[in-house]
Amino acid sequence: DSSLWRSAHKNRINMAFKGEDHLDSLPLPVQRMHLIQVDSVQRWMEDLKLMTDCECMCILQSKPISTEKDEQNELILSSQYSTCDNLQLLLKRAWIISTELTRIAQKLEKNKWQRVHSMTVRVNCHVRSMINEYNTFNRNSSEEMHQFEKLLIDKCSEFTAFTERCIQTEDEQILKSMKSCVNETLTTVAQYFGQLIELVLTHEAQNLMRQIELSDSVYITESAISSLFSLTQEGAHLCRIIAKEGGVVALFKICRQDCFRCLYPQTLRTLASICCVEEGMHQLEKVDGILCLADILTDNTHSEATHAEAAAVIAQITSPHLTFTQHLSSFLENMEEIVTALVKLCQEASSGEVFLLASAALANITFFDTMACEILLQLNAMKILLAACSDKHIVDTPYSRDQVVTILANMSVLDQCASEIIQGNGVQLLMEMLFERSSSGNSAEVAACERVQQKSAVTLARLSRDPEVADAAVKLSCIPRLIKLCRSPTERNNSDSVLVACLAALRRLAVMSPDGLEDSDFQQLVKPRLVDSFLLCTNMEESFV
Repeated sequence: DSSLWRSAHKNRINMAFKGEDHLDSLPLPVQRMHLIQVDSVQRWMEDLKLMTDCECMCILQSKPISTEKDEQNELILSSQYSTCDNLQLLLKRAWIISTELTRIAQKLEKNKWQRVHSMTVRVNCHVRSMINEYNTFNRNSSEEMHQFEKLLIDKCSEFTAFTERCIQTEDEQILKSMKSCVNETLTTVAQYFGQLIELVLTHEAQNLMRQIELSDSVYITESAISSLFSLTQEGAHLCRIIAKEGGVVALFKICRQDCFRCLYPQTLRTLASICCVEEGMHQLEKVDGILCLADILTDNTHSEATHAEAAAVIAQITSPHLTFTQHLSSFLENMEEIVTALVKLCQEASSGEVFLLASAALANITFFDTMACEILLQLNAMKILLAACSDKHIVDTPYSRDQVVTILANMSVLDQCASEIIQGNGVQLLMEMLFERSSSGNSAEVAACERVQQKSAVTLARLSRDPEVADAAVKLSCIPRLIKLCRSPTERNNSDSVLVACLAALRRLAVMSPDGLEDSDFQQLVKPRLVDSFLLCTNMEESFV
């Protein structure tokens, strides 16, 4: 009975919220506990939207529950959501189905036929719900999509019937012979499901492209770009679909129209997301995207937010982690003016976030081409970056310091760099970076701190070939700090890369100032081969051949 079903759920909600009116009179820890309970109920209510239809359909043999007029808005979800919300709902449902199919394969491997059947019924319900929900808010599906919908529904029904026959027999030989057929059907269901989702997402990407390209309305264009950005956050596969459907071309078209200037930051943020995939990079090159980004960065009439987002795109497309940046030939043609604009952005940054994006772009460019380091030296970038590090409101996180020390490490290969470091009190900064520790314990922040320690040691090692830098490092007690980092795993967060860098820096300083080490430190950390000192510091018993 539908009223009983609703009443049961209503009672569960009332029980969860019981005592809420008296929250103010409770001690703070108890208040927090109640707030956690409320948040859990809200989360449960959100999840229920994805599970309700499935539960009802399982119980009532795929017959929908009739609703009263005054409660219709509670159960019919699609009509009250925007396109972006509908897509998110579709993606959540698709994720559930994908997860269930994986679990079915696992249970099938273990011959748990009862579980396989119950999960197959659940997948069947989810597939039907997903298709119904999508068709509710999408009225212009293609014939190809309808064909795949029918194929998937029919195959899911066949799959359910198949597994039902399996639980009705106890003959092991018959089950063994049926298992290959069930596996084959499961593979086909997964294949049809993947093809349908691909079609749906391609269709939605095409709709958003159409809106962006044809609309003169700032409001409609902004809404379409926002939906597109949401899709890019779902992973690389969606970014590839968007790139293939002309997303990069459409977004750069927006960036070349003055009437959409207010949308530049949002548009550039979306471009940065799409350009994490090779297809996006190829499209950027085809539409002279580098030239457009250079124009935006060098145009002083644009807002700082626009410049920062353009820097984010540069940081993305020059990332040393990507293997497909070699084709960016046009970047070299515009590199000098881009680097100049980024240095200026670092110098004038009003917030830590703006500085982080600009410095990240510069750091990546120093990996991208060695000529960038010479340009940075000519622009007095070393002095600007060192000055920024003294402002705790601008360089306020290990992530920002990681970008700065990356630039310093890459510039330190130039002989002229040493005098700049001395003049800007850079050795003191490098010494401070050797003490970098995470305050939150967050894994990403801990990793950033390790990179800061490692790169500061590398920079010291490279710069200490200059006697003046080495002398300054010794006077600032760099040697005792490097020894402690080598000998104490907790100081370097058990990082082997930090250890190797510190050993290299210590050996360079020991050559310039041998009196700064005690004999035991010299005998263990400097005199042996680097690999032997490494093994000693890590307490490893293996020998490297």
